Amino acid sequence: MRLVFSFQLFKSHSYFPPIWSGCRVKFIHSASYVFDAIILKSKAQDSCAALLALKLESILKKVDWYFDFISPFAYLQFSQFKKFENKLNITIHPVLFGALLKNWGQLGPAEIVPKRIFTYRFFKWKADRLGIKYTMPPSHPFNPLPALLACIAGSSTFEVTQEIFDTIYKKGLQPDKKKGIEKLEAIAKKHASEHSNLDEKSLKKILRTNTSKAIENGVFGVPTFVVEEQVFWGGDASDMMLDYIRNPGLFSTEEMKRISSMPMGLVRNKS
Repeated sequence: MRLVFSFQLFKSHSYFPPIWSGCRVKFIHSASYVFDAIILKSKAQDSCAALLALKLESILKKVDWYFDFISPFAYLQFSQFKKFENKLNITIHPVLFGALLKNWGQLGPAEIVPKRIFTYRFFKWKADRLGIKYTMPPSHPFNPLPALLACIAGSSTFEVTQEIFDTIYKKGLQPDKKKGIEKLEAIAKKHASEHSNLDEKSLKKILRTNTSKAIENGVFGVPTFVVEEQVFWGGDASDMMLDYIRNPGLFSTEEMKRISSMPMGLVRNKS
């Protein structure tokens, strides 16, 4: 049995997998690293595959993704996650966007009429440009709580997140109405493990914890990637995040430091 794992790396690593019992690992240095694992003993297949998977996961860059299903731009960014395959180890965190807005004293884009119109037009233009199929639900914004809790009930995996996004933005089902809520409940049960706690109180507690953690990390909007305490907000910040991973000194230049700490020349009176 032959297992091949290929992935791009942005940093050199001094440690690589050793030779395990029953498993030979060949390392090839090139633009991407290729682990060619040849299983020598049938009884070692599972253990070798597991060890390789664990090592690959430890090498991939760990990043956190904070999102709310209320954001159509979170759907667009999530739809492009495949380009991060073999590059990033992404942990998905559902959060309540409204709580972020309240914490930072912001209005949502849908609460400013001209901005709301532009936002939906830009979403359609962007989706068409990216070739991403979508069908907006009948009304927006909607109450995202049922979708967020369903995602958490399914352990916030890629699979449950994708199915919920597809239900809302590909099939256009209203997620806060009876039919949509029933569909979300079915998705939650489908993806929940036998140890999952589907109690609404427990799910809401996890959502609050996720949201509080996002705020602690400086997250002010969705979708947002956080990498080593650096915040990358918006679906169009993906390339900036990848540049930072390739070059961790991106924000350490003199000009980056200057613009990150320069004083405000005017402060608006909010009263």
